[in-house]
Formats: sequence, structure tokens, C-alpha cells
Amino acid sequence: MDKPFAITSVRPGGERFAACETKQLNVAAQNLQRLDMIASAIKYLSVLTIPATALVAFQSCGWLSYLPVLYAFGLVPLVELLLPPDSRNLTEAEALRKSVDPGYDVPLYLAVAIQYVCLFFFLRSITEGGLNTSTLIGRTVSMGILCGILGINVAHELGHRPGKGDQFLSKLLLLSSMYMHFNIEHNRGHHKHVSTEDDPASARYGESVYAFWARSIVYSYLSAWRLEAERLRKKKLPVMSLHNEMIIFQIAQLLLASAITIFYGVTGLIYFLAAATIGILLLETVNYIEHYGLRRNRRADGGFERVMPHHSWNSDHLLGRLMLFELSRHSDHHYIASRKYQILRHYERSPQMPTGYPGMMLLALVPPLWFWVMHRQIGRFQTIAETV
Repeated sequence: MDKPFAITSVRPGGERFAACETKQLNVAAQNLQRLDMIASAIKYLSVLTIPATALVAFQSCGWLSYLPVLYAFGLVPLVELLLPPDSRNLTEAEALRKSVDPGYDVPLYLAVAIQYVCLFFFLRSITEGGLNTSTLIGRTVSMGILCGILGINVAHELGHRPGKGDQFLSKLLLLSSMYMHFNIEHNRGHHKHVSTEDDPASARYGESVYAFWARSIVYSYLSAWRLEAERLRKKKLPVMSLHNEMIIFQIAQLLLASAITIFYGVTGLIYFLAAATIGILLLETVNYIEHYGLRRNRRADGGFERVMPHHSWNSDHLLGRLMLFELSRHSDHHYIASRKYQILRHYERSPQMPTGYPGMMLLALVPPLWFWVMHRQIGRFQTIAETV
């Protein structure tokens, strides 16, 4: 008579096999998850196509010296007009994983080094002699685009992070655009007063981008001095001292300008300042389109209502999102300023731009056309808001 020992001896082995198979499947799933996260982080390296085109421009003459302009404000806006926006959000689990993934910091830190490498090549190329006016302008505008995209935009992302290392790198990038006071005014002024008449960086209804440039640049600079003076008075520290970051910033910018003059002459300094100015105007154009015509209501106590997603214009057009580290998901950025770029969200009730940032920046340069498009967009948004 056969004994049942064979049956009982198979079960443990089968369980061990099933457990092993389950473990292998879990490992495979984890590896796929890691690959997906790596791929998600790598896509933001697409911003490096901008400095790549700039390096070509610095070594070229004629129309090729305008290559970053043609790429960032020609090809990209055209593609964004053809492609639909992507409003999908991450799940809570995905957002939690990505918020702590250091891979998303790599493109930001690379941008710091690349910005200064490009600045070196720009200064060397612009002072080589024998260049015609068109090529000089093309190379200068190309560097200006880098000052706006790599310099100020990446500095903006790093400047919202609390770590001292990130803060230092943010200021280092702003130095390359001679706009270091942005670190103070943006974080302590703009985010507090956004979409109110107290904020110089929020565009008013009917205000042209050219009028906005003058108002925002002048009053943002003055605001930074005032905010820093207030901080020092609260700490009972002397305002006119090296405790004052604004004084430190002026010294740093003067030292950079002096170094450029020593190594590349007055000509090099002039072209550098021209490029930095272009970067500043790009930033201020972005500021213009981000809050144009939107206002927060006053409360009964005289203060303003909390900043909400509907106080910033949003754009889900993918190319602009990747190239600007999700800056165009601006509604969520102002709603929760500490949220890292890789987990910014779309809100259904936030006002939406008709296209991406590059295209909207070009539109803003033609005020009658801008008003025609955006005033209708504001009207649609207000109608929808009133029915919800």
C-alpha cells in the first residue's frame, strides 16, 4: 500500500517555489519602477538642448548664431501649437516617491556648471574680433536666453529650497544674470503679495509688457532693499553692514563685472551686461504672463484672501514644462511654494493659457494682440468660475 509521504513532501517545496517566484516578481516590479523613475528624471535633461544650441551659436556666424532663438522661440512654440496639453497628475504614491528622488536634482545642479561654462565660451567668442554686427547680436541674444532659462529659472527652483547649498547655488546662478536681489524679493515679497496691487511683479489688467518691465524691474529692486532692511531691524542688526545680503549682492556683482573687464576688456563687459539684460527681460516677461489681470480679493480685515490656484495662469503644454522645469504649472507653485518642480499639479479650476510659455511670451510682445487674446481668456475663466 502506498504511503502518503510523497504528498506531504511536495507541499513545502511548492510553497518555497511560489515564495521564490513571488520574490522575483517583486524585485522585477521594483526594477521597473526604478527604471520608470530614472526615465522620468532624464526627460528634464531636455533643457540641455538650449545650451547645446548656444555653444553652436558661439562658434558660428550668420543665422547659426541665432540658433537658440530659432529653437526656443521658433520650433518649440510651433510644436506646442500642434500638440495638445497634458493635464495628467501624479498619484499620491508617485508624488511621494518622486519628491525624495535625488535624480530630479541632477539636471538642476548640472545647469549651474553648464551656465558658467557657456558664459566662458560666450565671452571668449564675443571678443575674438572680426565679427560682423549680426553675429555679435546673435551670440549675445543666445547668451541672454541662457541667462533667462538656465540662470534665473533654475535659480528660482533652487531658491525655494531651504538647504544652504541650494540657496548658494541659486545665488550663484542669479549672479550670472546680475539679478541677485531676485532671491530676496521673489521669496519674501512676490509670494506674499502676488496678484495684488502691492506686488510689482504681478501685471495689471490692460498693462503692456513694456510698461510692466519698467515698473517690475525698478520696484522689485527697491522692494528687495526694503525687505532686507526689515529683516535686519527685527534681528536688531545694522542695516548698512555686511549682514545685509543686498550689500553682499552688489559687491559680488561688482567683482564679477570687474573680473570680466580684466580678462575680456570693456567690450566683453558690455556684451555680458547686454546678455544679462536680455535674461532679465525674459524673466520679467514670464512674470508678466503668469499673473496678468488676476487679482486676490480683500478680506473684511483689510488683508487679502489666501493665494489659490486661480490666482496664477497655468499651462500644461509639455515642451515648455520640461524646458522650464514645470514652471508653467504655476498655479500649484504659488498654492504650495515648497513643492518641488517634479510633483507640481494641474488644477481644473486654474485659468489656462491657450499655449505654452514660449508662445505666450512672443504674444505678449505685441500688446494689441495680447489684450485681444487674454481679455477673452479672462472673460471665459470668469464665466466658468461664476457657474461653479
